[in-house]
Amino acid sequence: MSSASDERFKLPNAFWSGLQAIGLSPASVLRQAGLPATLHIRDKTQIATAQFFSLWRAIETLSEDPAVGIRFATSLDTALLPPSSLVAFYARDYRDGLARTARFKALCAPERVDINCEGDECSIRVEWVHDRGGEPAALVDVAYASFVELGRQGTGVRIVPKRVELMRPPVSSNAYQDYFGCCVHFGSSHNALVLNSTDLDRPFRTHNPELLEMLGPALASALQELVAHSSVSDQVKVVLKRTMASGRPELSEVARELGISERTLQRRITEEGYNFRQLILEARQDIVRRLLLDLSIDINEVAYLVGFEDANSFYRAFRAWEGTTPKQWRDTHSRHH
Repeated sequence: MSSASDERFKLPNAFWSGLQAIGLSPASVLRQAGLPATLHIRDKTQIATAQFFSLWRAIETLSEDPAVGIRFATSLDTALLPPSSLVAFYARDYRDGLARTARFKALCAPERVDINCEGDECSIRVEWVHDRGGEPAALVDVAYASFVELGRQGTGVRIVPKRVELMRPPVSSNAYQDYFGCCVHFGSSHNALVLNSTDLDRPFRTHNPELLEMLGPALASALQELVAHSSVSDQVKVVLKRTMASGRPELSEVARELGISERTLQRRITEEGYNFRQLILEARQDIVRRLLLDLSIDINEVAYLVGFEDANSFYRAFRAWEGTTPKQWRDTHSRHH
């Protein structure tokens, strides 16, 4: 089990079997990623987020398939999933399954699933707590295809999302439209899977109340213990990154999002040696670096996406952070990304 804010986590066996299902050997992927060739046979070995991202970039390179993430998700044997992921298939309906996925995801990796339903739309976004260089495209695809697979396998109906929004430039493959069955918008300001709210109430044919009764309390207890010992500063930064474009977030809003009082949140931030203003700055810096590595996003648009009122303010702030201009930083780091 890993902490929601822990840098290191254990890959489930389903990951390694998924590689073989799409025709890649674990050894070749590890070699391409520059990781130990025996990593997949060490039961207790844990990896950092950056190493996990390297694995997915290696998968992208070796497969030469822009839609390899979709192939991976649809090839997974659900029986090999850890209990924190498998429990979603036993849910009452699609809404309940997604909620359980979002709730227990942190038991497997430092990853947060945000579900926001308004009107006839339900938007799902994923945030990696320690994402410092941009989530690999294939990993985004795995997440969104997995959410769709959950709905299709659980309900027995071919769930079709309302749309898929992807930050990356367009690709020539038709696999996205063929799999999702909806409009896929490339070059978006963020990644998101948008479902039709009416689909969320579809009952699951895989519903198993007995197994839910067995797994639910144990997972909830594990999650409660994890949250109690996790870094609140990292949790705050995850919330800040999602709300940055809408203006300067308030401490009260973040506290409400995390389900704790404003006073408790302030105390825990202080105990960890931070202050709220510092966390806002670090969250903004993290997301700026990630956006600058995406060459499809204009630099002035980056300023808007992280809440700056004008480009000049952004340029001055960035030079103070990095000692160079956003363009010079992008030119230097994109060559090594």
